[in-house]
Amino acid sequence: MKIAVDAMGGDNAPQAIIEGVEKARDQFTDLEFQLYGDPAKVKPLIKNEERLTMVATSQEISMGEEPVRAIRKKKDSSIVRAAKAVKDGEADAFFSAGNTGAVLAAGIFVVGRIKGIDRPGLTSILPITKPGAEQKSFVYLDSGANAESKERNLVQYGYLGKFYAENVLGVKNPRIALLNNGAEEDKGDKLHKAVWQELNKQADLNFVGNIESGDLLFGKADVVVSDGWTANAALKATEGTAKMMLTLIRHGILNGGLRAKLGYLLLKPVFHQIGKRMNTSTYGGAVLLGLKAPVVKTHGASDAAAVANTISQIRTMLKSGVVEQTVEFFSQDSSVDKADKNE
Repeated sequence: MKIAVDAMGGDNAPQAIIEGVEKARDQFTDLEFQLYGDPAKVKPLIKNEERLTMVATSQEISMGEEPVRAIRKKKDSSIVRAAKAVKDGEADAFFSAGNTGAVLAAGIFVVGRIKGIDRPGLTSILPITKPGAEQKSFVYLDSGANAESKERNLVQYGYLGKFYAENVLGVKNPRIALLNNGAEEDKGDKLHKAVWQELNKQADLNFVGNIESGDLLFGKADVVVSDGWTANAALKATEGTAKMMLTLIRHGILNGGLRAKLGYLLLKPVFHQIGKRMNTSTYGGAVLLGLKAPVVKTHGASDAAAVANTISQIRTMLKSGVVEQTVEFFSQDSSVDKADKNE
């Protein structure tokens, strides 16, 4: 299995990218990597060239550039060239820690959408914080690719999330929930009320109703679907709350005197365990589901460990055939297609 890697994207690129790739290469003997980037910057960082192929590019897309314009003008950038390798069948998946918008645009316009999917959804894997929960993560989409969505888009996200949860996370008959401003059936605006009814009609979806943002991390669903604006706002609010609590705890320890510091030393292993479970990089990167091949974007500040974890995630996607199953499903005259025609 070959993975095309944007070696230049990310705050810590190319060093963290190369270190993470080599770590994953040493762990998985069935992976090969194509490294797209500036050879003068990338090659000196490579310790072992086994199953690594350097592909020289002359352009870079920075974090602040306008995505669509950048991929159109910078055809020889590491992002565009890596995506094109997937389109041309030279690689099986595309990985980047670079400009999120450019990665999404390259995924949609270069790699291409699966026939039947109107708008691919950016999919995050988030931790479940409920103590004792067997499953430690859930699927969350669309987490920001589309600010506005139609009814059929969210129904399609339900199926995309289902296939990912089954094949990548190993969840049998995953519970699908709709992010809304209340748990009751009649909550939400016109769009969310209509989506609730459509999801509830799908006999092959285990739809469990609405879920509120305050319950996202409590394991009430295996897949949570939403329009990109709502999901992204809820995600950032959740992340902000977690950061605030950590800041308050840290402040309390530093200013709580000797007893607080001794208590911290005793509880340090617990804090470490919680931190690891809440670190989203533990669960891999964000996947643009609905494309013809895996396109995965990890956080720009990712270190080598996060890069290796994301590559492990890509490997699972390739081995499970989740993309092929999605293509097969949406090529059929399914209830999702009928809903599209009737809308």
